[in-house]
Amino acid sequence: MIKGHQTKIETESMISTEKLFDIVIVGGGGSGLSAAVSAAEAGAKVLLLEKQAELGGTTGIAVGSFTGNRTSLQQDAGIKDSVEEHDVDAGKFPTPEIEAANQPELRRFFLAHTAETFEWLRGLGLQFHGPSPEPPNRVPRMHNVVPGAKAYIVTLQSRFLKLGGTILCSAPVVELIQKADEVRGVVVESQGERQKYFAQKGVVLAAGDYANSSEIIKRFKGTEFSEIEGINPRATGDGHLLAESVGAKLVNMEITYGPELRFVPPPGKTFQQLLPTSGPLAKLMGLILPVTPQFVLNNLVKRLLVTWQHPENSLFDAGAILINREGKRFCDETKWPDREIAVAHQPGKDCFLLLDERLIKEYSQWPNFISTAPEIAYAYVKDYEQLRPDITHRGASLAGIAALSGLPVEAVLQTINEHNARSSSSGKPSLSGDDWVLLGPAKAYFTTTEGGAAIDEQFEVLDETGQVIPGLYAIGQNGLGGQILWGHGLHIAWALTSGRLVGIQLAAKVSHS
Repeated sequence: MIKGHQTKIETESMISTEKLFDIVIVGGGGSGLSAAVSAAEAGAKVLLLEKQAELGGTTGIAVGSFTGNRTSLQQDAGIKDSVEEHDVDAGKFPTPEIEAANQPELRRFFLAHTAETFEWLRGLGLQFHGPSPEPPNRVPRMHNVVPGAKAYIVTLQSRFLKLGGTILCSAPVVELIQKADEVRGVVVESQGERQKYFAQKGVVLAAGDYANSSEIIKRFKGTEFSEIEGINPRATGDGHLLAESVGAKLVNMEITYGPELRFVPPPGKTFQQLLPTSGPLAKLMGLILPVTPQFVLNNLVKRLLVTWQHPENSLFDAGAILINREGKRFCDETKWPDREIAVAHQPGKDCFLLLDERLIKEYSQWPNFISTAPEIAYAYVKDYEQLRPDITHRGASLAGIAALSGLPVEAVLQTINEHNARSSSSGKPSLSGDDWVLLGPAKAYFTTTEGGAAIDEQFEVLDETGQVIPGLYAIGQNGLGGQILWGHGLHIAWALTSGRLVGIQLAAKVSHS
């Protein structure tokens, strides 16, 4: 039993109709909104609860790729694809050890429904460009929503409200209500008050991952990783703890995507977030993108690269080093995940990448790039100078760029002298020249987590013995069910697909009752 998420036994015989719904959904990200819309489209009375002041979740801050097979855009491009081939390719992204933990039947079930979900999304008015290649996928499968993932949230929210759905934000769920071992509702705590909401057909957990829960990471992955943050600071595993509080089996909780180094996001809203996500302008963008010259698309993608993608490990193999806010080198940059663990324990939990004249030349042209979306776009030193001036300082003087980055100049100079002395004695290249770049700050992040409640193909949550917990469903990151979904676009595709399917399924129970 998890403290703060205890089961509540409901004994009231009379329930206010204002608090009685067919379906209660916990979480207002991509999976929760998809479930809400699909259930409401079929006539169900749905309540959507979100702990934050606004909807979005991790989906809302992502790039927005949807990876699927047999889609209409693939067919338009003359691409032949199959569920079986996609499943085989999906298994090539993780290491063999990680892939061995996959739940194969559930992943094939998911991939078999991606095309239906994609057409449903297009039918709601969402625009996509692609498909784009991403090795080791044998054919292009990655579809990118226009202009980014925020469009999912805006479109689904608007549709749900038009259907008469109810949304409550700033409404964290702290307990599940059970009666005779069946989950019947939730308890919401807001501004010191508790309110109960009841579901006649089911409670759906759609509350995101636990990438930013030091408690859960420490418990399942190890104490050494507990200081590493999640890319979404709000992803604290609330749904996982709620599921566990009523006896759910949690699987693959030790498997995470990351940790990896990423540059901190730019201040304010990114270019992508400022673009129109609905209405005539968004539709126009969707019509224009298929005929847009590739170099224009590459420039757009580069903006995303320098915001969200990690610096390549080849930088460190080539001799780039990491410096902390005290101007000191603190780790062997070539060792993962020791490098990320070390970064998370530095002052400010961040660091800076240092490139000298040799490295700047090497990483200014193919085949050496700082970050990439494979076979789509590549970002070099000049791209970071142009698109991320907030984290890029370049100059002829190491002392000058150290000062611009707010680092202690004397400590940085001493660090480089010591580094070069060690490099000289070991035959490794030193850092020198009249051209220097400091990139940062960068932090160690978990991108997402692969652990979730065990579920069946009806999204019913299972207990430790494999039995259904009546009335409880899990989707998205709460209900991964043992799947390994590495590679761009699979997590969003699962979120939207699992949400759509559970909504249809639960609404059918309403119509048959």
